[in-house]
Amino acid sequence: MTRPVSDQAHTRAERFLDSARAIITEKGSIEFTVQEVVDRSKQSLRSFYQYFDGKNALLLALFDQEMELFVERMRETTAAGEPLDRLREAVLMLYELSAPGRVSVQPLFADFAQRLIVDQPDDVTAAYAPVIDYIASIVRDAGAAHLLRPGRPHRLATIVLQTATITAGRASGGQPIRGDEVWEFCLHAIVPDDVLEPT
Repeated sequence: MTRPVSDQAHTRAERFLDSARAIITEKGSIEFTVQEVVDRSKQSLRSFYQYFDGKNALLLALFDQEMELFVERMRETTAAGEPLDRLREAVLMLYELSAPGRVSVQPLFADFAQRLIVDQPDDVTAAYAPVIDYIASIVRDAGAAHLLRPGRPHRLATIVLQTATITAGRASGGQPIRGDEVWEFCLHAIVPDDVLEPT
């Protein structure tokens, strides 16, 4: 039986995405050409441009996919427990995702995402929206338990996400900033001192 056209188109687009993902994994960087992706996928250049405007659009589609998978993993990992423990785990997962050399498609986060922040901030906002929404739900739980400083959960979640992703793998005084240090910074920024050190 012949597949519906939309299914066939989806499969062709996925072959380009899978090929790009394999190339990124092999090279450990996002430095590749559209032609390399086309050759790996065994499809035509014309077909590629039916689905993507260029390399940047392909990378953005890959980035979106990885963010969706990441949110699923985060939900599974942080589904139960106290709000601050769940938030800590979410921050550490974000840090690990963005730190150099940590995941197979890491250049999408360490290189491409950082470039997007400057060049296409609206696309970054859209790609990270599911992550921010989920972190905001944890922040709301923490707020309901009277564990946070006053503030808007979505705004606090955005700040936490940006802190965790932008500092990942960066160095201070020659020493890489660690995930637990990022969490301590976030914790003291959003949780009142009397909650951290009850009298």
